Amino acid sequence: MRARTFWKTVVRDKPDFLESLIRLLREHAIRFCVIGGHAVNAYVEPVVTLDLDLVIAVDQLDQAEAWLASHFQVKRFPHRINVSLPGSDLRVQIQTDPRYAGFVERASEREILGMVLPVASLEDTLQGKIWAAQDVRRRASQRQKDLADIARLLEAYPELHERVPEDIRKQLLL
Repeated sequence: MRARTFWKTVVRDKPDFLESLIRLLREHAIRFCVIGGHAVNAYVEPVVTLDLDLVIAVDQLDQAEAWLASHFQVKRFPHRINVSLPGSDLRVQIQTDPRYAGFVERASEREILGMVLPVASLEDTLQGKIWAAQDVRRRASQRQKDLADIARLLEAYPELHERVPEDIRKQLLL
């Protein structure tokens, strides 16, 4: 089974939410990149997740949110915008934390989810996972997954080891 078919089956994306969302962003020339677990999957052996985390260029965020709201269900939170579509288990989260602002400019095209999408650089992907793992507001299970993603990246790219803060290194079983 091809990666795209497998993922669509797991996510139960019957209305083609992912394709519609990406098409809308591209039709309006919105600069964006994939971050989070799917960005990790672009660099190491993939793990299935229902979440798709994105960053949109800061100067286009308000415009993108308005276009997305005209096609999908959109809910704004302090540091993210959730986008969903009935009939799909895909959960899209657009990160609005200003720390992620530079990720879009350093992104490169990579294959994930059976599509070629802009993905945060390896270093930015790791940094995003570090921030997530250190965020005490996140559920413990989410932070554990972030630690596992960091470990996956470090196993494949040991040269990144020094970029990881000591408090996180102590939690990893490397």
